[in-house]
Amino acid sequence: MANYRAGRINEELKKEISNIIRNDIKDPRVSGMVSVTDVTATKDLRYAKVMISIFGNENEKKETLEALKNSSGFIRREVGHRIKLRYTPELIIELDSSIEHGMHINSLIQKIKESDDASK
Repeated sequence: MANYRAGRINEELKKEISNIIRNDIKDPRVSGMVSVTDVTATKDLRYAKVMISIFGNENEKKETLEALKNSSGFIRREVGHRIKLRYTPELIIELDSSIEHGMHINSLIQKIKESDDASK
């Protein structure tokens, strides 16, 4: 029963944080292609690890991640207003590079297929 509740809370946090980043943050350093890939809250709901995927070059990623870390207090306050929980978790924002890693693996597989077709 507790795992079911934790999953619902994580998904609700993910939805609201994504909405806040997309609509409410006015920092010009935040690029347009930011997505929240995962949110994992601790059992006592004191902390939540927010995994962010940013599309762009390395400089844009670094600036956007820094801007999001700086605005984590604002995001936490907005989450507290939108979701009724006893404690609003402190947000730990980290970069998630799994999408880029998957695209790299996919390109390697395509190269192998192309070289295999060329050798036939």
